[in-house]
Amino acid sequence: MGSVSGSCNACGATGTALMKLSLGKDFFGRTYDRLSPSTDQSPKWYCEGCSMQKNLQRDFRDILGEFDKLVAGQGSTLSSQEEFQRASLRLRELSAILGGAAGQSSFLTAADVTQLMGRMQTAAVRT
Repeated sequence: MGSVSGSCNACGATGTALMKLSLGKDFFGRTYDRLSPSTDQSPKWYCEGCSMQKNLQRDFRDILGEFDKLVAGQGSTLSSQEEFQRASLRLRELSAILGGAAGQSSFLTAADVTQLMGRMQTAAVRT
């Protein structure tokens, strides 16, 4: 969904199309609804660049959540070696994007990504 009025809720850009996604899939392919009327009383609108950064943040949070479950001994998608490797690759991609010139993000820091990559590498060595 797009709109041309108002400003980006992240960077303040005006005069550009603004977007919000109400339905989608998370990094692991699970369906989510971020803008259901009962839970989101003030939806945020983002320009194209900030929308991409929000998607990167969502992938990071999905991976972090599953990794925290794995470390706690709970059922986790990351218990599959294939999914663990896919998540590790995605974190490397996130790190590269955030390290690039267009990687300035108010949603996610390269330090957060690097820290999680280190934690996952340590866990992979232990198994």
